Amino acid sequence: MSTYQVNQIADWFLASIDREAGDTISHLKLQKLMYYTQAWSLAINGKCLFDEDFEAWTHGPVLPSLWHRFKELGWDSIPPSAISSKCDLVTEDEKLLLDILNSYGDLSAKHLEELTHSETPWREARGNLPIEVSSTQNISKELMREYYQKLYEETDDE
Repeated sequence: MSTYQVNQIADWFLASIDREAGDTISHLKLQKLMYYTQAWSLAINGKCLFDEDFEAWTHGPVLPSLWHRFKELGWDSIPPSAISSKCDLVTEDEKLLLDILNSYGDLSAKHLEELTHSETPWREARGNLPIEVSSTQNISKELMREYYQKLYEETDDE
């Protein structure tokens, strides 16, 4: 059982970017930050932050409920007025989200998309599907945990 709802974590990201410095966040980028948050939580803390599964869409991992929430924005930045909830996070979870924001937040949405495309969980979920073909295939949380745990151990060894 997870600790949070998808929208609580998404709203944390939307509230945490430095808008005064000109930072913005698109729907595509938010999806990827959510993906890496779940992946690293599984790998490092051994738990899901939220229950919903990611699907292996053309532009990378997507949470369908989050897609429906922001689909009308298309490729535009998500405005601060879209934040709908305040999320009180457990300290270890907030530390993880801050780490994700610091590690991935400066990367473009397109860069994050390409990164997920190069990694096993998304690739395996898509199988041999051509990139332009849509898919609603779930990305296995177990595969995410295994893949990112191995990455974590490899970087920890260096």
